[in-house]
Amino acid sequence: MKRKIIIAVVIVLAIFAVLAGVKTWQIRTMIAAGRGFVPPPETISTAVVHEEKWPDTLSAVGSISAKEGVTVSPEIAGKVSEIAFESGAVVAKGDLLVRLDTSSEEAQLRAVEAQVELARLNAERDRQLRANNTVSQSELDTAEAALKQAQGNADNIRATVEKKTIRAPFAGQLGIRLVNLGELLDVGKPIVSLQALSPVYCDFSLPQQDLAQLRTGLHVRVTSDSYPGQVFEGTLTAMNPDLDQTTRSVQLQATFENEDKRLQPGMFVRVEVVFPEEQTVLAVPATSILSEPFGDSVYVIEANTTNSTLVVRQQFVHTGRTHGDFISVASGLKAGDRVVSAGIFKLHNGTSVQENNTDTPKPSMSPHPPNS
Repeated sequence: MKRKIIIAVVIVLAIFAVLAGVKTWQIRTMIAAGRGFVPPPETISTAVVHEEKWPDTLSAVGSISAKEGVTVSPEIAGKVSEIAFESGAVVAKGDLLVRLDTSSEEAQLRAVEAQVELARLNAERDRQLRANNTVSQSELDTAEAALKQAQGNADNIRATVEKKTIRAPFAGQLGIRLVNLGELLDVGKPIVSLQALSPVYCDFSLPQQDLAQLRTGLHVRVTSDSYPGQVFEGTLTAMNPDLDQTTRSVQLQATFENEDKRLQPGMFVRVEVVFPEEQTVLAVPATSILSEPFGDSVYVIEANTTNSTLVVRQQFVHTGRTHGDFISVASGLKAGDRVVSAGIFKLHNGTSVQENNTDTPKPSMSPHPPNS
């Protein structure tokens, strides 16, 4: 019995030894295979760092405002008796817009004009009598004062009538009518927007470090999402003499002729102040830049020293201005370097890569993407 037990234990130990040996061999084989495994290269697109001459510009965002713009409203309350304009009409200075009911004032004016005529006759009669010393000087003075008082009362009523006759204060384009015939208007009630659309202003600001370069007369360009591909040309015409104490920025104003009236008050625009000189910059596609909290970087393509494959090296850079699909690099690269322009998010230092530039859209200085 003991012999059988010993034989059984030996057989079990032998089986465990064989299994342990097989497993050890498998693990060593897997480790060896893992050490020799080379991942396939990542497919990327590339671009060559090159020098270009770019116009020296400063960029900002701005808002369009009218040279003259008001919301027309009454100075005196009254009921609308006549509306003399249509929504969206173009009007000249002095054109009638709205007339309020003036029947009460006109009746008062007729009565006061009669008083003026009577006072004028009394004053004229007293002047003749005073020439003959028939009346005293004080009586003549009283008659003259009564005439002036009556004329003042008449002028006051005429001014009220004029204020109830609302006219365009300047030439421009009207907006949407906000009142109806017979409506009782309070003081300050909006009637219609009136905007002079040629010329227009663009208001924007730039940080104080750019102040030394700025001066009136500089060329200014604006673009708007409303008109893709169209550039509006203007001139820097005004600079605030003081800076904003919160943002430390200077307020600027450019003037645009806007003959086609495409720029509308309140419109958001992108602004570029253009200097006469050009700058030589190193340009790369903007898609080459990997922006992270600790800085901007690119992946530079280099030859692997151990074989003929290509690998990438992460290089930190300082970027500058953008122009179309490109961005300037102030430091970190040199002309002729090849950088990854597409596929950067799947890379890390030392990643093996292969180039494929056939399926990647070409960057442009004046991009016009379809369906935009």
